[in-house]
Amino acid sequence: MNFTAQWIYKIGDVNYMLLNKIVSSIIEIVLFCFIPFIWWLITSKKKENFFNWIGFKKIDNKNKKSTIISILITSLFFMIISIITLYILKDIETATSEFKGLGITALLPALIYSIFNTSLPEEILFRGFLLKRLSNKFGFIIANIIQSIIFGLLHGIMFFNLVGIFKAVIIILFTGIIAYAMGYINEKKANGSIFPSWSIHAISNLFASIIAMFSII
Repeated sequence: MNFTAQWIYKIGDVNYMLLNKIVSSIIEIVLFCFIPFIWWLITSKKKENFFNWIGFKKIDNKNKKSTIISILITSLFFMIISIITLYILKDIETATSEFKGLGITALLPALIYSIFNTSLPEEILFRGFLLKRLSNKFGFIIANIIQSIIFGLLHGIMFFNLVGIFKAVIIILFTGIIAYAMGYINEKKANGSIFPSWSIHAISNLFASIIAMFSII
C-alpha cells in the first residue's frame, strides 16, 4: 500500500472513530445521568433545577483565580501520574490505545473522548452526584474519602489480573488521591461547581491520548 492510500485509509478510520466517539459520549452521558436525574426528581425537583443540583454551574467569581491555579497544579500532578500509570500499563490495552500511532489525525476524536466520553459522565456521577449526596449525609470529609476510594477502585480493580496486585494498588492510590483533590477543589474553592474537576479530568485524558497518538510510551 503506497503512502497516499495509507493516508486515505487512516483518514477514513479516524472519521469512523470520531463518529463512534460522538455517539458513545451521548450514550455515556445519558446513562451516567440516569440515576442522578431520578434521584433529583424524587428528592429535589421543587428545590432547585437539575443542572445546579448536579454542580453544572459557574465557578464563584470570588475564588476564580485561586480555583484556576488549583486546576493547573492538580492537572500537572494528574499528568505526571498519567505518565507513571501509562508506563505500568504500556503493554496492556487501555481507553487511549485506539489512538496509538495515529498522530495528529486523531486529534478531534481524542478531544471528543477526553472532554465528553469519560470525564464529563464520570464527573457528573462521582463529584456531581455521589460526593454531594454523601456530603449531605456524612459531611464533606467522609463523603470525599468515600467517593475517592470508589473512584480509585473502579480505575484499578480491572487491572488486577493484568498487572498484579501491587501495580493495581498503585493505580488505585494515584487515582483516588486525584479524585479527592478534585472533590476538594469543586466544593471548597468553586462553590460546588464540577467545572474544575471536569477540566482537570479532560486535560489528563487529552494528555494520555496525545501520548498514545504519538506512541511516546
